[in-house]
Amino acid sequence: MSDPIEIRVGHSPDPDDAFMFYALAKDKIETGPYRFTHEMADIESLNRRAEAGELEVSAISIHSYPFVKDRYALLGCGCSMGDGYGPMVIARRPQAVSDLAGTLIAVPGERTTAFLALNLCLGRGTFRHKVVMFDEIPDAVLRGEVDAGLIIHEAQLTYARQGLHKVVDVAEWWMSRTDLPLPLGGNVIRRDLGRERMLEVARLLKQSIQYGLDHRREAIEYALTFGRGLDTALTDQFVEMYVNKWTLDYGERGRGAVRRLLAEAARAALVPDPGEIEFIG
Repeated sequence: MSDPIEIRVGHSPDPDDAFMFYALAKDKIETGPYRFTHEMADIESLNRRAEAGELEVSAISIHSYPFVKDRYALLGCGCSMGDGYGPMVIARRPQAVSDLAGTLIAVPGERTTAFLALNLCLGRGTFRHKVVMFDEIPDAVLRGEVDAGLIIHEAQLTYARQGLHKVVDVAEWWMSRTDLPLPLGGNVIRRDLGRERMLEVARLLKQSIQYGLDHRREAIEYALTFGRGLDTALTDQFVEMYVNKWTLDYGERGRGAVRRLLAEAARAALVPDPGEIEFIG
């Protein structure tokens, strides 16, 4: 018997990614010759690791794709789409978007799609930024270390209970401009696996997502262990926001959203020209 083919999967320690990969992490589906091992890190760390080509499969920010496209292709499943909601700027007091000009904003990483969308929304160079670990941003805002914070993940559901105020949701802004969802994150697969293995792994990842959706209660219980400050109801709400029809397949509209976002970002000199964008599976 030949040795198993190891596929290292990088993903965030967050409820939506945990839900997506539950079936693979807990051996709920047959994976044939492939053995999946999971490496968890915050999304900005995964973006940087993808630039180095470290993992066979990884979650990345769509912002990062133009920087890794020579090594990786986008998988057709596993995306996190902000369908009229998404990363948002919060502050200690109510204010207008125009009040953000010249302010210091905590951001979760310079390769995150949240940061890319913020630059498109406010205009590059119109604000200052400081990189802060994503789960520490609300507290940094509360302590007055920054003027505002760009939040991702479950803080989108919990910021109000800390007495913070939304200034702008960048996915709402994007939808109002383009009538498209904001493609936040995706999964990429390393090209040196070869076409056949890329397609086989894509099939297994999609099967894992479908298993979670079909066995929602047990997958939510697993995802709950990754939710910082979320109870079962909020975990379920968060998972529903980012693991849904878009996650099983971008579809034509979702693919169009990726192309539109990266094309606008390239025109604004925020990313290199991504060229033709291929989706595997």
